[in-house]
Amino acid sequence: MPTGYMYILECADDTYYTGSTNDLERRLLQHQNGEGANHTAKRLPVELVYYEEFQRIDQAFYREKQVQGWNRIKKEALINSKPEVLPGLSVAHRDLPDK
Repeated sequence: MPTGYMYILECADDTYYTGSTNDLERRLLQHQNGEGANHTAKRLPVELVYYEEFQRIDQAFYREKQVQGWNRIKKEALINSKPEVLPGLSVAHRDLPDK
């Protein structure tokens, strides 16, 4: 049974919020009631658009921090189940050869 979740919410202003919790249902209710993070409290309502389950909460927290650093396009690839495009979205433009 999972004891940790990493999740992504889409806020009313079309921004994404990434978090982690050990009780996804309770945490979603908190966000909807304005008791979650400041980001979501100011952008209600929110909708759960993605989540992953983990055996331990520290694994979910680690994944949260990883995904928080991603840009919008990369998060949307994850949300839309397109893992094949994630590696290409990880390349820094400064590392690409000049044309």
